[in-house]
Amino acid sequence: MKGRTIALGAIDGAEAAALIVDGQLHDLLVDSDHPRPGTIYRAVALRPMKGQGGMFLETPDGNAFLRQVKGLAPGQPLLVQVSGYADPGKAIPVNTRLLFKSRYAIVTPGAPGINVSRQIRDDDLRETLLEIAHDVMEGEHGLILRSSCAEAHPQDIAEDIAAMVQLAAQVLADESGAAEVLVEGDSPHIHAWREWTADEIDDSAESFDAHGVLDMIDALRGPLVPLAGGGSMYIEPTRALVAVDINTGGDTSPAAGLKANMAALRELPRQLRLRGLGGQVLVDPAPAPKKDRRQMEQVLRAALKQDATETIIAGWTQLGLIELQRKRERVPLAEILA
Repeated sequence: MKGRTIALGAIDGAEAAALIVDGQLHDLLVDSDHPRPGTIYRAVALRPMKGQGGMFLETPDGNAFLRQVKGLAPGQPLLVQVSGYADPGKAIPVNTRLLFKSRYAIVTPGAPGINVSRQIRDDDLRETLLEIAHDVMEGEHGLILRSSCAEAHPQDIAEDIAAMVQLAAQVLADESGAAEVLVEGDSPHIHAWREWTADEIDDSAESFDAHGVLDMIDALRGPLVPLAGGGSMYIEPTRALVAVDINTGGDTSPAAGLKANMAALRELPRQLRLRGLGGQVLVDPAPAPKKDRRQMEQVLRAALKQDATETIIAGWTQLGLIELQRKRERVPLAEILA
């Protein structure tokens, strides 16, 4: 099945959204009981953490942790936004750089200026978008016009900008008081509408069954990932890190090792995204000579460029493992499905 389809459904009663590209599960969002990224709190400062340069904050969903704090006194209210998911037993990560995102626009309080996505290269269109933004924008907020504006009607863009500007003004005027949720983060369905593009959106009750989403999710429950052309990869999260083991199968030749490594490294970002895995990732490649490392890194970097989650290739360890550091942007799928 060719093309891009968004399927909106639920898994075990939890709202979920799946992006299917050419018949393959490309992305998956499942709601959880964790505070959603993008949630905006009026928080209250509790106590600084000496030596860590941060402070614990009170929120309605439990303690949060704010890094790089200056001039903040205990008991002081402030506006913060959830930046990711907390590790088990740890505080909610937040920051003070609020972003108000919608499908076409991102309003950035405290960061003035109007910018158009670099993916929009048509000069005439860029000028048109800037004219729309200048007509609508109020105050000293900044604005980013997203790449989705390229296919949008000007009136829809203007209404989107106005709605985000109004929301930002309401939130920024509500800084005083006790800890409170001011804006809920996006649900999977809203996130899919805002961030994904597709030829079709299926929101019927049978969408997941019709597109085979549940079967594709079942394949993610185990560590084994069969690789195209032979070989396999095992992805196993532990408390400390995510271990990835690449195998060639019965063929142990150098050519088979390189082939398996290339296939695994191309597939790895998608598998980490679908499984909701982040943090420290250690990849144990199939046996391959050192001269192949540069080629393997190039393949991995190209694959990571297609993935929205920030991932740093730290390099090779002395034992020949590839070390990655990936931002924790999602709750692990295994935890949600448990």
